[in-house]
Amino acid sequence: MNLIPVYPEIFLTVATSALLLIDMFLPDAKRNWTYVLSLLILAGCALLSICSFGDGSVTYAFGNMFVLDPMAHLLKLFSYLAVGLTFVYSRKYVIDTGMVNGARLGGEFYVLALFTLLGQMIMISGTNFLVLYLGLELMSLSLYALVALRRNHAVSTEAAMKYFVLGALASGFLLYGISMLYGATGSLDVNVVAQAAMSNTIKPMVLVFGIVFLVAGLAFKLGVVPFHMWVPDVYQGSPTPVTLLLGAAPKLATFAICIRLLVEGLLPLAIDWQQMLTVLAVLSMAIGNITAIVQTNIKRMLAYSTISQMGFMLLGLLSGVGNGASPVNAYSSAMFYAITYVLTTLGSFGMIMLLARSGFESENLDDFKGLNQRSPWFALVMLVLMVSLAGVPPTVGFYAKLSVLQSLFGVGQIWLAVVAVLFSLIGAFYYLRVVKLMYFDEPVQTAPIEVGSDMRVALSLNGVAILVLGILPGGLMAACESAMGESIKHTLSIAAKLAS
Repeated sequence: MNLIPVYPEIFLTVATSALLLIDMFLPDAKRNWTYVLSLLILAGCALLSICSFGDGSVTYAFGNMFVLDPMAHLLKLFSYLAVGLTFVYSRKYVIDTGMVNGARLGGEFYVLALFTLLGQMIMISGTNFLVLYLGLELMSLSLYALVALRRNHAVSTEAAMKYFVLGALASGFLLYGISMLYGATGSLDVNVVAQAAMSNTIKPMVLVFGIVFLVAGLAFKLGVVPFHMWVPDVYQGSPTPVTLLLGAAPKLATFAICIRLLVEGLLPLAIDWQQMLTVLAVLSMAIGNITAIVQTNIKRMLAYSTISQMGFMLLGLLSGVGNGASPVNAYSSAMFYAITYVLTTLGSFGMIMLLARSGFESENLDDFKGLNQRSPWFALVMLVLMVSLAGVPPTVGFYAKLSVLQSLFGVGQIWLAVVAVLFSLIGAFYYLRVVKLMYFDEPVQTAPIEVGSDMRVALSLNGVAILVLGILPGGLMAACESAMGESIKHTLSIAAKLAS
């Protein structure tokens, strides 16, 4: 059995289990080692992934249930980066707030976050419906526990219960859709399902019903309308590091599972899931942007922002099939959008944790008043992040939105492009409101901003990256096109075999 494709997952499983045992015996004075070891584990995973990244080959393992291809490589590397930056940004927060039942630097946060990452890695590489579902549940169960980490905090407990109940419902939708596809095709292998869908030997109606439930389950994980009810409450109720874990790396894994199921597995039925994604995208951009305007809590505002941003990303996914469409350009634009959104979200929540201190969460918009007077550099970083989310040049958010709009033009969906631009203009209001508070209002908080050197460097580089990727997006876009090109090539090769 070829275990080379799963070396990062094996290493992460063993290392995280060892970290759990080590943390149990560490005295409080040395609990900082848990943080250091967590970053070293991520570095080890990244090293293993990089060693096999350059050849661009596609390798299967475990009876074709697990694949290592360029898309998996790229998304995993950015997942490591997202979780690593989350650890760096949250270290001071965890020390100051004692978020684990009053304990300082509780190892539970780091261990559960790493198991969340393991679930995401399985989702990214899974090519079997049950493997994808197992990865999804490993990620979800770890996130449920993380949201409820502050057991004595009523708001966190309420958020965890909402997330768990609605998450169980979404898992039921997903499982029911999988069962219908299995009943129709007789297989749980994504490639076999693709061959069956292309062969025209199965009644399309059965497959369409399965797709409806699949899309509903995936829509919940993305947090798009009308499956968005949990997003603002869970974002607000969770400790800010957990909110960042929810809003960053899982979006990359959910994007991957959308590609595996909808594009690689059910591309012949694209006309059906395209219509569903169109409705989800338009509703998400409308409700997300309009509702975010009235929010006074910045975590709730960013939650509704996430809903609208995921709606925009869906536009790239649904524009991959159509007259004159270039599927590689469309899906790579969606992938580029997901990656750059995650990078921007990391910086945004990092700024919230930067301003937080013991006994003060810094969750309200008013807490950002006069930030330029307190720290001109970090006010500039927040400015770059906000204008990127709004899609203003020369930040990467502008290029990401432009690439998605170009994909829509490629399939003749002019009206969708107009709707997307209209709601982006509406969304710019609440992003620029944060800029106005930082630069034109008097500060409400006058306490000095204390930040460690690791967080200062990471947050500064995060902001600079958003600007540099906006000016020079070619490298990352080329990597996304290469990754998606391999997936599309594989799907087309199946179609060619059936045609011959």
